[in-house]
Amino acid sequence: MPVICQDAVGRCSFIDVLEEAALIHRPVAVALRGGERFIDVVTDVVTENHEDYAVFRSHDRVAVTEIAAATRCDPHSPR
Repeated sequence: MPVICQDAVGRCSFIDVLEEAALIHRPVAVALRGGERFIDVVTDVVTENHEDYAVFRSHDRVAVTEIAAATRCDPHSPR
């Protein structure tokens, strides 16, 4: 899966990508707008108080608007 940039595909399509990641339980590499990056598994995408959040296995949930990009990640591949 190539890097999916929210600004390029739009919010609704980006949420679809995150929801698909939650369904397949594979790690994703996430880049936040503030510069932080991490790899984790999306467990759910929820809406609360008119804001969408990606819920991760090991990290705090993140507002979708704060996510700049995501890509599928194989944690076993050499870097």
